[in-house]
This record gives sequence, C-alpha cells and structure tokens, in this order.
Amino acid sequence: MEEEMTEATDNGRLAYMFAEMLNTKDVDLVDGFVAEGYVNHNPYVEDGPEANKRFWAYWLSAFPDTEVTVEDVVAAGDRVVGRFTYRATHAGEFIGVAPTGERIEMRSIDVWRVEDGKFVEHWDELGGLEFLMGRAGGGQGES
Repeated sequence: MEEEMTEATDNGRLAYMFAEMLNTKDVDLVDGFVAEGYVNHNPYVEDGPEANKRFWAYWLSAFPDTEVTVEDVVAAGDRVVGRFTYRATHAGEFIGVAPTGERIEMRSIDVWRVEDGKFVEHWDELGGLEFLMGRAGGGQGES
C-alpha cells in the first residue's frame, strides 16, 4: 500500500511538470513527462511527444504570455487528474482566428494515464475558449 501511495505521489508531479513547461515556455520539457506512445484524445493535438511539442509551441506563439495555475492535482493508481487555469493575451493566430489582443482565461481538467513514470494517454475538458471557437466557426465538443 505504501508503495502504491509513493507511486501515485510521483505520478502527480508530472502534472506540475506540464504546468512548468508552459510557464517557462520550454516545450522541450515535454520529453520529461510524455512517453513515445502517447495517445491524445483531444482532436486538436496529435499523438506522441513531438506532436505535443508542436502544439504547445503553436499555442505559445498565439498566447506568448501564458501563465498556468495548478488548481488541483489528484493521483491514484495509474491516473493523474489536474485542474488548471490558463491566462494569456491572444497575440497570434490560433486555429484560424486572427489575434484579438484580448486577455483570455481558459480552464481545463486533464486526465492522464501513466506508465513507467510518463504520461501515455490523455483526455481533457476545456472551458473558456468559447470566444475563439465561435470566431473559428467550430465547436470543441468532448475530447
């Protein structure tokens, strides 16, 4: 039981590494928490660590002053759940939407599956990007 609790605590640190990657704007940190066979169930992000890095580089080009707050992290067994708040200025094109100069606040609840100390699978629910989705003419839906 103690070993399982230690493993869960270790897995929880991965969510903080994710936030650190965005707060430091260092997408190469993805290699420290995303496994080679990573499966992403978000329709905007392809599978694998390289695709993950490309997406976050794209995000940071559109929202260069991104600040992520870790609101909650829960780790149990092979799952990590993180609740995050993102604050940034829309300064570059994103999913077909020209920069607005507006401040955005987005929230996410992310669920990851962990194997061998890295994320191998991901699901998320996003809130707060509705203004962008409306301008892009699309909808997020469940991911």
